[in-house]
Amino acid sequence: MSEEAEANQYDSIVVGAGFGGLYMLHRLRKLGQRVLVIEAGDGPGGTWYWNRYPGARCDIQSLEYSYQFSDELQQEWEWSERYATQPELLRYINHVADRFDLRRDILFNTRVTGARYDEADQRWTVTTDDGQARSARFVIMATGCLSSANVPAIPGLAGFQGDWYHTGRWPHEPVDFTGKRVAVIGTGSSAIQSIPLIARQASELTVFQRTANYSIPARNALLDPVEVKAVKARYPTYRAENRETAFHADFGYNELNALDVSAEVRDAEYERRWAMGGLPFLAAFADLMFDERANKTAADFIRRKIREIVSDPATAELLSPKGLVGCKRLCVDTDYYATFNLAHVSLVDVNADPIQAITSRGIRTETREYEVDAIVFATGFDAMTGAITKVDIRGRNGQRIQDAWEEGPKTYLGLSVNGFPNLFLITGPGSPSVLTNMLPSIEHHVDWIADCIEHVSSGRFVSIEAEADAQENWVTHVNEVGNTSVYPRCNSWYLGANIPGKPRVFMPYLGFPPYAEKCREVADRGYVGFRLIA
Repeated sequence: MSEEAEANQYDSIVVGAGFGGLYMLHRLRKLGQRVLVIEAGDGPGGTWYWNRYPGARCDIQSLEYSYQFSDELQQEWEWSERYATQPELLRYINHVADRFDLRRDILFNTRVTGARYDEADQRWTVTTDDGQARSARFVIMATGCLSSANVPAIPGLAGFQGDWYHTGRWPHEPVDFTGKRVAVIGTGSSAIQSIPLIARQASELTVFQRTANYSIPARNALLDPVEVKAVKARYPTYRAENRETAFHADFGYNELNALDVSAEVRDAEYERRWAMGGLPFLAAFADLMFDERANKTAADFIRRKIREIVSDPATAELLSPKGLVGCKRLCVDTDYYATFNLAHVSLVDVNADPIQAITSRGIRTETREYEVDAIVFATGFDAMTGAITKVDIRGRNGQRIQDAWEEGPKTYLGLSVNGFPNLFLITGPGSPSVLTNMLPSIEHHVDWIADCIEHVSSGRFVSIEAEADAQENWVTHVNEVGNTSVYPRCNSWYLGANIPGKPRVFMPYLGFPPYAEKCREVADRGYVGFRLIA
């Protein structure tokens, strides 16, 4: 083997340098592996590297949305706000990369284009957009659940003479909308966060909405040093307590059912949660996410709040979602609904007046043309699978992962795919992932994968992959559990409903504690459900 070829041989290649990729590198190094992380950006950060739009902020409290593998890191890092901003999260990720000396094994500004498994060598060949090919025994996809930006195929975009942006691929330099006429297409989370700030600058702001979304006030604030000290004094216990909850977060879960209490008690609890702010609203009652009648009481409450905030009844009606709360990702905002009381902000219902095309001067609907200087696409992502299927991954017999997932993504535990040996997914479809606090979920997967790789690399085995029956049974189980809840009952990115032609399959797994126990049991029983080849 030539010196150049030997230099391109690795034990593991990790795709992506976000939270998952960085911790995966750290764990695999501890196993003595030669590891390369390949990252498309010019720095680490993943979600928080790309999503730099105005108001970008985490919806999990910063004291929880952080690594817990190093107690020293937990104690030394000081968060400033209840919900960390994108710049603060990016500073944190860069601090981690430097503190653990991770950059030397990360190849930046390089995008993985393909990965092909060689059955004779039991190794993967990973190709990149610089024309290079590298070999590894294991490949770990740390590509994130919300990282493949979805730009809708609206005719005429190429001819638009103004500037356009996607919230998930925001420029790294500040964007100034002062005095400009701005259109925002979409009213999901990134729009709800960015619209109030864009409105402060724009001379006119026109929001194009297809589906209204529920949003709860964030009630963000500077962190109280006394509160921080109290949490840090018991961080291990605090983390352990959160691991035993459904969302893997401190939501203050109420064990009472909404339908078992009086309307007065119910509304008082909703008022308390509204004043508290954030995603803990969903934990107001135990049956909200499992009983449509209970869910309707929460939905009615939020709609009443929208009508109280928005002064124009017609606009308030358009902003009031019609369906269940929480089956689409609940949003968290600062002054979102109040922004529509401003004279220079207007709302267009694209169900009543669909967008026909983007012209050189703006956006044309069925009834008129809106002249704008800038367009912001807040149109979300090809969630959970898009970043994986964009890569030409080929397993046994050259099978493409796109073909293996033609009917929807199939995995075992969200970690492995039948026919793709020694390929692992971090928070892949079929795992709790987006229905939890992502950081503990990421660490749980990385730890499991690292232990599995250590087991396979012990000298007894050459490869591991999900067995077909175990995979099919798991996919069935994921959907059976999902169907006990309200989650699959509306068109959301949880089902891929925002992507034309994507199979409608409920992709995440509901219920973290049982899932963690299942993963532990699988490993303890010698990786039952996996095919280990000696």
